[in-house]
Amino acid sequence: MKTVSTNKAPAAIGPYAQGIIVNNMFYSSGQIPLTASGELVEGDIKEQTNQVFENLKAVLAAAGSSLDSVVKTTVFMKDMNDFAEMNEVYAIHFGEHKPARSAVEVARLPKDVKVEIEVIALVK
Repeated sequence: MKTVSTNKAPAAIGPYAQGIIVNNMFYSSGQIPLTASGELVEGDIKEQTNQVFENLKAVLAAAGSSLDSVVKTTVFMKDMNDFAEMNEVYAIHFGEHKPARSAVEVARLPKDVKVEIEVIALVK
């Protein structure tokens, strides 16, 4: 088991890792819309989702992977009414690649953000 860490994504805000590699599989912690310096992106769901993807790309790169190698995502949303707008941004970042996905509405997310996404990916 290998811990993945990068300063190109926000540091963990608790007792967990940005990600873990086990047997050529990368498991990310949920990424929220914080910049690498820890500043909260307080925009709409599209702006927040874009920042989450920037964070995911950074931790995936640190793991030796990329969005093209993602096999599963889990999307946690504060309000499912934002799903269509989140999905637009999601589709742009994944392009033709379509990993398996779960999307759920939750009562509350860290720092009261609108979206959190975690991924499972193959490590090249």
